[in-house]
Amino acid sequence: MQDSSFDRTDLRMLAFLQLHGRASNLELAEAVNLSTSQCHRRHRRLEDLGVIAGYETRLDPAHLGLGVTAFVHVSMEKGHLSNLRKFTDGIRALPEVLECFSVTGDFDYVLKVVARDLKALSQFLMDTLMVLPGVDNVRSSVCLDQIKNTGALPLPG
Repeated sequence: MQDSSFDRTDLRMLAFLQLHGRASNLELAEAVNLSTSQCHRRHRRLEDLGVIAGYETRLDPAHLGLGVTAFVHVSMEKGHLSNLRKFTDGIRALPEVLECFSVTGDFDYVLKVVARDLKALSQFLMDTLMVLPGVDNVRSSVCLDQIKNTGALPLPG
């Protein structure tokens, strides 16, 4: 869906839902000044079009004993294309990896990883990540403090 196909009401709905994902249809309708039936139809349309990609509950890693967050840069071996599928499938199967991006620059991938502590992070890097097919080099940066953490996208208007 192109930005130009959103009207003001769609954008208000999306902005409200990004901040209040658990809102009822009634709360959403009141927030965007629509009847509940009109709101439901629009909401369903945004879901059907894939603009709303899904719903999730964000958990606090520290409350679950995951005290370390790291950003891990992965370089692949030259000619790694033969191992690409095995690597990406392996990454998808690892619960410690929260996000993975293929990037430009000195590294091939950047991962966001959580671990119980530094020892667990080290063990994950050495015993799990480094043994994935095609991995040549891994460099990590441990997060000292989280300044901002949001999934909310900037909306036009």
